[in-house]
Amino acid sequence: MKLKRMFAISALGGFALALGVAIASAQGVYVDRPMPAPLAETIPVAPGSAYKWVPGHWVWRGADWFWMNGHYVQGIAVPPMPAPVMEVRPPAPSPQHYWVGGHYGWEGDRWNWRQGAWYRR
Repeated sequence: MKLKRMFAISALGGFALALGVAIASAQGVYVDRPMPAPLAETIPVAPGSAYKWVPGHWVWRGADWFWMNGHYVQGIAVPPMPAPVMEVRPPAPSPQHYWVGGHYGWEGDRWNWRQGAWYRR
């Protein structure tokens, strides 16, 4: 009797494992392309009192993250980069897509939010 019970438990465990693998396979495995950690920068002396520093930051370009070096701009106030926007990630179009989260980039005279998106591998 004990042997039958052990066999039944083993069979049930094997079924549960197979079911879990089948469900994971059907859903696909999605890969995020997280933003790398910020790079250390040495801020040079400003060329004049009207210049403000825009810190370096990562932006998504094409198919990878690209580091935008910090630089000075003239005649405008440079606020700190805003806090990230909380995004709701929509379902992936297919298992061949990867997610790139939203992020801010300095454009012209302000921080602009670029919404997260799925990209095809």
